[in-house]
Amino acid sequence: MNQAFHDARNAIAQESGPGLTLIGVSGGADSMALAIVASSLPSAFGAVIVDHGLQPNSAQVAHEAAERCRGLGLDPVVIRKVSTAGDEASARAARYEQFEWALAHHQTETLLLAHTRDDQAEQVLLGLLRGSGTRSLAGIPPARGPYRRPLLELTRAQTEKICHDAGIQYWEDPSNADTRYRRNLIRHRILPYLNSELGEHVPEALARTASLAAADADALDLWAQRAKNEHGLNLLELAKLPVAIASRVLRLAAIESGAKNVGHERTQALCALAGIGVGKSKSAGPVQLDGKISAFRQRSVIVFTNTGSTTVH
Repeated sequence: MNQAFHDARNAIAQESGPGLTLIGVSGGADSMALAIVASSLPSAFGAVIVDHGLQPNSAQVAHEAAERCRGLGLDPVVIRKVSTAGDEASARAARYEQFEWALAHHQTETLLLAHTRDDQAEQVLLGLLRGSGTRSLAGIPPARGPYRRPLLELTRAQTEKICHDAGIQYWEDPSNADTRYRRNLIRHRILPYLNSELGEHVPEALARTASLAAADADALDLWAQRAKNEHGLNLLELAKLPVAIASRVLRLAAIESGAKNVGHERTQALCALAGIGVGKSKSAGPVQLDGKISAFRQRSVIVFTNTGSTTVH
């Protein structure tokens, strides 16, 4: 077994619990490599395969992936058929809905996903292109809730080698070659160009950037949470904080009030309402947020309202 296999085995062993651990399997090289390595461990592993129905032969692909997982000794192996709008966001939402179902149905707390260092590098570049902040540049988290990603230190080439060494075939999704999608454009053109011009270390450097950004974002979020707990949304106290912290306090309060999709634009509007940073507003509001949430400036605090009931932070 090569070093990548042993590294993956150690990472998976650290993430798998004493009971059943599920694996999200697409049939591609990354998820099949995850299943192959997991099957070498004494712990119990099962597979959840989501058939998005986006390819003419998707049912056959799901069936073949299931058979390979059963051949590796994974149990249970379930296929979940979903219907999506065909875009990446709706497919992801449908996939995670099935993962949540599987976790509840099999009464387990951990599901492994097969994102690699290459996926991480692509995610960081996508964040840069969107002009995103620290949290977005942190990329794909190694752990979030029940989800664990033990292959983030492996490359896509290494997962393919694990499959080849094990004599296990994997599916190559034809949609991954469509460069009309920004992620695929980065994968097939941008990153190869950067590698050829700057050296093969680029994905590793981008992944390291994600790790550093994640640590910074965690620290800033912790500071913001403590500031909110101590002073709420008092305008005088918010004004004493660095903008990076005050904006996080406002975003956190908005989310806790039930607002959804509180991105850069809405966060900036909240900052203007609170008189933080540039573009201070003289208006008392409201700032409208998704989820039927509105924000007002009321005397010395920011107030969020939700369908007529007022919550003051």
